[in-house]
Amino acid sequence: MVMSGEKTGTGPAAQAPISLRERKKQLTYQAVSDAAIAMFLERGFDKVSVAEVAAAADISKPTLFRYFPAKEDLALHRFADHEDEAARVVAARGQDESPLDALRRHFLEGLERRDPVTGLCDHPQVLAFHRMLYGTPSLVARMYGYQGRSEAALARALGDAVPDRLAAGQIIAVQRILALENWRRIDAGESADEVYDDAVRAAELGFVQLRSGLETER
Repeated sequence: MVMSGEKTGTGPAAQAPISLRERKKQLTYQAVSDAAIAMFLERGFDKVSVAEVAAAADISKPTLFRYFPAKEDLALHRFADHEDEAARVVAARGQDESPLDALRRHFLEGLERRDPVTGLCDHPQVLAFHRMLYGTPSLVARMYGYQGRSEAALARALGDAVPDRLAAGQIIAVQRILALENWRRIDAGESADEVYDDAVRAAELGFVQLRSGLETER
């Protein structure tokens, strides 16, 4: 099984320089998404039309849809960089570090720096975004697509055999549940600092359970 200490690759490929055209495209994605999220948070996701977002971003509606196939993608664009995060962590791990150890370390480091993706972030804008996200059924449904792609990317990084796909599904599910529990407590009024110790214990428990079920020999 790939969750053992055996390394399945030699690390990530060297990053090719980003062209000016690609850089401009990325900036456009970010600017349009930021404008949309600001409008969604102010008025509510369902009360803002795609046409209004396009007008605010000074682009046509067809152009907007070339960047974002669905309205939900405007809000979820900030998750795009996280789709292959678990896969990148596995690819970049040290020679003597198992995939599961690398993912555990990365998640704990995220808790320590209060990374919003771990749910342990009480910044007002992050809380507002999460409330919009979890309070909008269409966004929740769309987010599962992002998580599915994250799971597939991780499975490929692990080797993409059936055991690897099973492992990836369980890992992504554990991370999602941990993040959701952290956000639930913060949304109920606790601070990130108050939740931190329990969040670390829960993460350790989650990865222990993963290890006991996943780190077996092929």
